[in-house]
Amino acid sequence: MEALSDLKAILHSKRANIYYLEKCRVMQKDGRVLYLTEAKDENYYWNIPIANTTVILLGTGTSITQAAMRMLASAGVLVGFCGGGGTPLFSGSEIEWLTPQSEYRPTDYVQGWLTFWFDEQKRLVVAKSFQHARLDYLQKIWQKDRDLKAENFYTDDHSLSESLKTHRNQIDTANKVGDLLQREALLTKQLYRYAAQSTGQGGFTRDHQATDLANGFLNHGNYLAYGLAATTLWVLGIPHGFAVMHGKTRRGALVFDVADLIKDAIVLPWAFISAKEKMGEQDFRQQLLQKFTEHKALDFMFEQVKQQALQENQP
Repeated sequence: MEALSDLKAILHSKRANIYYLEKCRVMQKDGRVLYLTEAKDENYYWNIPIANTTVILLGTGTSITQAAMRMLASAGVLVGFCGGGGTPLFSGSEIEWLTPQSEYRPTDYVQGWLTFWFDEQKRLVVAKSFQHARLDYLQKIWQKDRDLKAENFYTDDHSLSESLKTHRNQIDTANKVGDLLQREALLTKQLYRYAAQSTGQGGFTRDHQATDLANGFLNHGNYLAYGLAATTLWVLGIPHGFAVMHGKTRRGALVFDVADLIKDAIVLPWAFISAKEKMGEQDFRQQLLQKFTEHKALDFMFEQVKQQALQENQP
């Protein structure tokens, strides 16, 4: 069996894999974690490279053994049970993960986070920093991604650039978190409208319960982003309840705050592009994970959370 030090050789921020599994059994065999699928005449085993994996979503018809969970925990892999297509996570109205436990995770980040968290105005400053970082990341990715340009996504489009500029100014003038949430919701609607028009889906309406491809891919992609965010916070040792924006109603809301850093830049456009091309769920997921890796989404999340926790960019 592999030593625990070997399993942790790859930093979480550099790991490449997220798995969504359904109709299979996850188990430990010969020191490896495998998933077993049953065919008519024989069974097939597939290896999961746990040292290079951040999140595993277990969908419909899945089971997992205690031995496999022990190995996943030793490698620092987050596990979540979910419905078909990766959504929703089954935990009432909360984002919850089966997180590995370790007494040796860093303490400086959670201690730094708590130095500002109990002050409402300081939380607002961090929330504004997250919103600015979110816009910066969107503009950076859309400007350099040739695939997005080929699909008519341009940040220098007049209507879009004006919306981004207006939102950036509104971030600075917000006096409370509620104002930020309202303005964020308005920008997201404008981004939906722009993406729908760019991909010829002008009649789109965002509905989490809808069954059309665009809404389904948005749900699916958002949950993958939540997995990356939950991994980031677990590795840095910051509990999910210490949110800066979404914490009024959901205990795991910091996951939403961190996931928002990348959702508009990557998940949103590719959900609409994949819907236009009528991709299957697996093809969409592979496309999205490729873009997460290409644009170093997990690295970006780590960088932003660490900056705020250590107040490296605060006046």
